Amino acid sequence: MSTPVAGKSVPRRDLLPKLTGEAKYTADLDLPGLLYAAVLRSPHPHADVLSVDTAGARGLPGVHAVVTPFDAPKGMVDVDLPILDTRVRFVGDEVAAVAAEDPETAREAAGILQVRYRELPFVLEAKDALKEGAPAIHAGGNLVGGEPLVLQRGDVNAGFGESDLTVEGDYFVPVHSATPLEPRAATARWDGDDLTVWKSSRGVHVDRAALAKALDMDPERVRVVGPYLGGGFGNKDESRMAALAALLAGRAGRPVRLEYSREEEFVAGRTRHAAHIGMRVGVKRDGTITAIDTRATIDTGAYLASGQGVARRLGQGPLYLYHCPNVRYEAHLAYTNRPVAGSYRALGAPQGHFALECLMDRAAEELGMDPLEFRIRNHVRLEGQPGHRTTPTGQIVDSQPVEGGIPFSSNGLDECLRMGADAFDWAGRQTRRETGDPSVKRGFGVSMMLYRGGPGFHAAAEVRLHRSGRIRLATGLIDVGEGLTTVLCQLAAEALGARYEDIEPVLADTSGTPDSPITAGSTATFSTGTAVVSAARRARRALLELASLGLESPVDELEAAEGHIFVKGDPHRRMSMQEAAGLMEGETTVIDEVLTPGSTDYIVNSFGAHFAEVEVDTDLGRVRVVKYVAAHDSGRILNPRLALNQAEGAISQMLGFALTEELVTDGPTGVTLNASYLEHKSPTILDYPDIRVIFADVTDPVGPMGAKALGEPPCVGVAPAIANAVYDAIGVRPTRLPLTPDVVLEAIQRRRASERGP
Repeated sequence: MSTPVAGKSVPRRDLLPKLTGEAKYTADLDLPGLLYAAVLRSPHPHADVLSVDTAGARGLPGVHAVVTPFDAPKGMVDVDLPILDTRVRFVGDEVAAVAAEDPETAREAAGILQVRYRELPFVLEAKDALKEGAPAIHAGGNLVGGEPLVLQRGDVNAGFGESDLTVEGDYFVPVHSATPLEPRAATARWDGDDLTVWKSSRGVHVDRAALAKALDMDPERVRVVGPYLGGGFGNKDESRMAALAALLAGRAGRPVRLEYSREEEFVAGRTRHAAHIGMRVGVKRDGTITAIDTRATIDTGAYLASGQGVARRLGQGPLYLYHCPNVRYEAHLAYTNRPVAGSYRALGAPQGHFALECLMDRAAEELGMDPLEFRIRNHVRLEGQPGHRTTPTGQIVDSQPVEGGIPFSSNGLDECLRMGADAFDWAGRQTRRETGDPSVKRGFGVSMMLYRGGPGFHAAAEVRLHRSGRIRLATGLIDVGEGLTTVLCQLAAEALGARYEDIEPVLADTSGTPDSPITAGSTATFSTGTAVVSAARRARRALLELASLGLESPVDELEAAEGHIFVKGDPHRRMSMQEAAGLMEGETTVIDEVLTPGSTDYIVNSFGAHFAEVEVDTDLGRVRVVKYVAAHDSGRILNPRLALNQAEGAISQMLGFALTEELVTDGPTGVTLNASYLEHKSPTILDYPDIRVIFADVTDPVGPMGAKALGEPPCVGVAPAIANAVYDAIGVRPTRLPLTPDVVLEAIQRRRASERGP
């Protein structure tokens, strides 16, 4: 009788190295002859670099190399991002870089570079950037792609014509930072014509391709290694700093490390996209939704990065969360002279769900319906949206299609709403209304969400069986701290019939791992996990075939479990997997799998329902979350402890998005005003409420061993649940984030003024 490995809270593979300090992060690597780099950054939001005088910096003792836009290669790190450019587009944009014997000398040298600028007009707001006559940030104009993204199903005008009530609202979400504990870093070393880069990465193979293209190199001569990562949250996805380190290392003839300061991480890292969202919803008196119309203006900052993906995902909730035959979504993605926005956790979905779920609460109230019952009545069902499938038969279905007629592979949203409500005691919430302080009001809020996660990226994995009995699992993915290594080893062990501790993972090194995508979009377990399971099952078959010789039994009569192979009807006739591997003719057998996960028949999404209880001090404007319940459908939970860690961490992180965090830019100068932990005001453990996470009993037929996306979905429902609870407490509906004391007090004052009348 075998004991399952998947589904158990086995110990994390990286637990001991992190606890003992043996884990090495990028900035911990100490190479012989290591030099340190510093970057000169633009003081202007928009300017042409006319010249860079490097004489003073080069003459400083200890300086070994300088790179400027006038002597850097012209290759592009990304579609609109050169290694260095003679035009800078935000305060903090890279102008030049220096390598020296120590960090202090490097910073001093960068500071004495003499730069002549020609300042240009600039624009900081997305709506202003899209106006006629606005300063052009890139040659193609400020509207990315030259036209808005428009997605629609049915006829929204007809849908509003059928409605008895139209509810509309305008919402705003500002920029905020991911604030990873580890600032990004990159170390580069040349060995002849071969380049090795160690960097804070979420995709070493993607980084290698970007570096090779930017430096005009054969990718086979570039190796990228991803050491331990101290927090990624999707935003460590650019290779400009690695290219600068590589150029400096080549010119100095010594390895070079470039590590951002905390201030640089805030300014030159990647932020969440600011968004203005206007939305209309049409409903009938009985609560039926007839139309949803959404228009978003999204600020991608000075460069595109992942802006197009964010624009698409921002519309996922409005397009698909509620059963509705008529929906339209229009997104205008704009360049501005702000720091670059990027793939911050759950990219786009939190912004869109904030607007949607706040407006749906209004619709429920105006209909006289309980907000929970309104959602139970209207949420999208297993069969998907009404309408007809347009995706050709046999083609893998997009996880976020617009057309109807395509069912979900699984959908536990109804279960999440009901079990979450029970755990929260939604029905009895009014008995908890009293706070004992007349100035402190208590409120209760609910939201629901869905999230595309899993299909979409190609995936690759190798299981390597060694004659010595070693079993190695190789994939190019990187564990960004979520426990990916652990879960992939669990999947491999379960599919192979091996013990969890016998799987040796090899990850995050382009030398010796198959080409792999980035760890992003909550796709890693689904996509690469599917490849791991497939490769491991084939490896299991290979071991069974070897064991059949030693056990003198047909392969179909053999079973593998817990590191042994035995005859099904006579389990005492057995051999270890190591013994079976010893029968191989060669030293190593490699079983690889390359695939594009997904389904030709179903949409694969994760779902959830969130419930928040808050107290609002109406004298101070302070919001305190006192109780939080999140119910999630992420398919089969492969590691309960890690799953809880992910969900609780996501909710805790998004308290900042909802209540405190905003990266503030000074209007007259374009300077970021609060580039520090102290002033950005990210939440700490002292701010976390009582959080309870529960998982629906769902096994997905498409995901690896029944699993679906988990890492990002818990982020999505936090802000609207809290905002709806704040409304329930003070009687004013929030329309912007974060809900800082000044925002809350202003809302309370508006309500009191309206109650007094003219």
